[in-house]
Amino acid sequence: MIKGLLFNEEDTCGLNETLLKGINWLKENNLSNLNDGRYDIAGDKVFVNVQSYETKLKAQFEAHRKYIDIQYMIKGEEKIGIAKYSDCLPVTPYDTDKDIEFLTCDDNDNYYILREGEFLIFYPEDAHQPSLAIDTQKLVKKAVIKVFI
Repeated sequence: MIKGLLFNEEDTCGLNETLLKGINWLKENNLSNLNDGRYDIAGDKVFVNVQSYETKLKAQFEAHRKYIDIQYMIKGEEKIGIAKYSDCLPVTPYDTDKDIEFLTCDDNDNYYILREGEFLIFYPEDAHQPSLAIDTQKLVKKAVIKVFI
């Protein structure tokens, strides 16, 4: 997992070319004005899902096998749990079409706050629990870039 600020060059230095395609797309677009939905950057190799939603009091852990997630907060803030995939147990079978597996990760107390202008990069070994409310449920807008491995 990597956490950084979008416009801090030190936080994106050393990322591979495919991850940088996603990061650069975020920098080059007026994200506040984008409607929710999918936007292709490099076809199915790199694309973004823009989503607006209310944060949740509870959420399941999830993991992906085909794609790396770059989660970028456009507006608002949320709490995201992080755990090692190897420390978790499946709740549902892996869905190959949707590239998602839901997990339970006991005794997890590793959380990050994702604020406006920040990103988190999740690799397949990073189980993550997105969309959590910090104190109370609030409306957020987030871009999730999917980068094919």
